[in-house]
Amino acid sequence: MISRLLAALDRISPPVTASAHCDLPCGVYDPAQARVEAESVMGIQQKFQDSGDPVFKQRAVLIKEQRADLVKHHLWVLWTDYFKPNHLEAHPDLHDTFWTATKLAGEAKKSEDPAQGQQLLDAIAEIDRIFRATKK
Repeated sequence: MISRLLAALDRISPPVTASAHCDLPCGVYDPAQARVEAESVMGIQQKFQDSGDPVFKQRAVLIKEQRADLVKHHLWVLWTDYFKPNHLEAHPDLHDTFWTATKLAGEAKKSEDPAQGQQLLDAIAEIDRIFRATKK
């Protein structure tokens, strides 16, 4: 039944194949989203270090873990939806760079050390450098 309905719809309005560089028109992807969340992670790591309040520290850990998950999410979307094979040809270390950054975001969930947060920000800065190079 459903296959006959789909076949009838194809006769009325045949499917159109479209191609695009991204899911949406270019300009919607940017490593800035991951960077903002990573800055929050590092800021929370520092506030955790500066506090002696156990209740504050517990809340800080929870929020930091949520922000670290958002970093991973934004990096994965950028990695899987924006970057294409031609980018990998121009930047052969692209996959390793993303892998490293997402691993650092995962480590941020377990770390209260602001130095670890800085490593995450440095990795995102490298992704941003590559991203900007692809926009030229």
